[in-house]
Amino acid sequence: MGPEGEQVGIVSIGEALRLAQDSELDLVEVAPMARPPVAKLMDYGKFKYESAQKAREARRNQALTVIKEMRLRLKIDPHDYETKKGHVERFLKGGDKVKITVMFRGREQSRPEMGYRLLQRLAADVSELGVIESNPKQDGRNMVMVIAPHRNQAATDGARRQAKADRAAEGQDSTA
Repeated sequence: MGPEGEQVGIVSIGEALRLAQDSELDLVEVAPMARPPVAKLMDYGKFKYESAQKAREARRNQALTVIKEMRLRLKIDPHDYETKKGHVERFLKGGDKVKITVMFRGREQSRPEMGYRLLQRLAADVSELGVIESNPKQDGRNMVMVIAPHRNQAATDGARRQAKADRAAEGQDSTA
């Protein structure tokens, strides 16, 4: 490709290097495995800078998934259950995933169906905020389930969190 992006066609390496020197650009091989290999005339420093900027922008826009954990016991008091459910709702509203663990002790381990019912009840109670990402499964003495916020909820919360971070960064810039 030429300096303005036009197709030059198949030329020898010497001719391509001469074209690069005449236009004060670099000859960059973009597809070495093609037959014949494809090269492009470009300002390599500018290209590297722009690709680094794109990568930085992509990292900044990347959603950071946080997993919060909530631990329950099988014999949980109704008030304690409501408190824990409130925490799970707050986490889901914040756009975070929640890992809910029911811990079994002693003879409780012989009744895993009770833990399953407790997790299903919690999932039903917060169903307007989140969806079950991984179903309850026994893991030794614990039963684990993951609830993720709804996709549209997570997107709006992620945007809200990003805007808050941007405002905080602007506030730090103005004080410096």
